[in-house]
Amino acid sequence: MSAPAGNRRALAFFLGFLAVALLVAGGLSYLASPDPDGLDTVTLNGCDVVETDAGEQLEGTCIAQHAGDHAMAGSPLADYSVGGGDGTVGLAGVIGVIVTLIVAGGLFWLLRRRSPGKR
Repeated sequence: MSAPAGNRRALAFFLGFLAVALLVAGGLSYLASPDPDGLDTVTLNGCDVVETDAGEQLEGTCIAQHAGDHAMAGSPLADYSVGGGDGTVGLAGVIGVIVTLIVAGGLFWLLRRRSPGKR
């Protein structure tokens, strides 16, 4: 017996949505700007970034001087890359889409409504 037309249309929609999400995350992410966003720019107001032997340091007075690494800075997908590698933003995006799909799908499956007669 074949699936009802509504189920096939829903499946086609979700597969198309997945394909677009993977294309955007895996391909278009390479076109994203490497420049700091507005929040980073504002936190650096009043400071100069100086390159030293130890790395970048801030001189002056700005909010960013008090910033530190976040708790997930050492995670495998930190800084939108895989293991901190250059050129892996697309792979990190694809992994993010897949993990999000698995978590959301699992939650929807757990929380779905069931008919009173079905168990």
